[in-house]
Amino acid sequence: MTPTVASLQRHPLKSHGREALSRARLTAGQGLRWDRHWAVAHDAAKITEGEWSPCQNFSRGSKAPKLMAINATLDEAAASLTLTHPERPDITFRPDDAADAARFIDWVRPISPTDRALPTRIYSVEGRGMTDTDYPSISLISLASNRALGEYMGVDLSPLRWRGNIWLEGLKPWEERDWIGRKLRVGGAVLEIVEPKERCLATTANPVTGERDADTLRALTALHGDNDFGLYAKVIDSGEINVGDRAELLP
Repeated sequence: MTPTVASLQRHPLKSHGREALSRARLTAGQGLRWDRHWAVAHDAAKITEGEWSPCQNFSRGSKAPKLMAINATLDEAAASLTLTHPERPDITFRPDDAADAARFIDWVRPISPTDRALPTRIYSVEGRGMTDTDYPSISLISLASNRALGEYMGVDLSPLRWRGNIWLEGLKPWEERDWIGRKLRVGGAVLEIVEPKERCLATTANPVTGERDADTLRALTALHGDNDFGLYAKVIDSGEINVGDRAELLP
C-alpha cells in the first residue's frame, strides 16, 4: 500500500484548537503557514520580545488539559479566529487586536487551572510560528502507529491527541521511527526528517472532552522505552501538498 496524506492539520493558536485543511503550500525553511502563528503567554512567562520562545512560556494542554477540546477556524483574510469548546460559548476574535485578545483571555480562563500560571496575553512573531522546536518545523504522524497504540491500550485513540500537521496512512506500524535523517517527498514538497517528537501529558487528554482518560505516555514507554510518537521535519524543497497525495521516502 502506497503511503498517502490522510489529513492536513494546522493549529493557528498554539495548544488552543486545530483546523483541518484540504491542501497547503509548504515553503523551504518555514513551518506550515499560520500554524502556531499565535501563542498564549501566561503570567510566569519569560519571553524575549520579537523572538521565538519555547513552549514552557505558553498555556498548553500538558498543564491545562481542557484546552485540548478546543476547535479552531481561521479566516485568513480577516486574521480572525473562531473557537469552540464544549464548556464555553463560541467566540470569534482577532488575536492581533488588543480588545479582542482581552475578550479571548476572559473566554479561556474558566477552562484554565487556577493552580497553574494563568493566560495573560497573545504573543506572536512576524514570519515565525511558535513551533515546539527552536527551528521552523512540520510534524508528521502515522495513523497505523496510532491504531497500534490504541489496540495495545484497548482504547480508540483519536489522532487529534498528537496535534500533527501531516497524517500519513498506509505505513506499517512504527516504521516511521526509522526515518530520522531521511528525506520524504510529500506531494510537491520535500521534507527532511530531523528528530522524533517527544510527547507530554497533553496527549493523555481526550480531544472531545478535554479530560485525561488515556495514559499514552505509560503505553509508549512500555512499547518502546521512550515517549516518542511522530516526527519533526524541515521543509527543504517548496511545494503544494493535498490530502490524498503520495508520500515517498527518497534514496
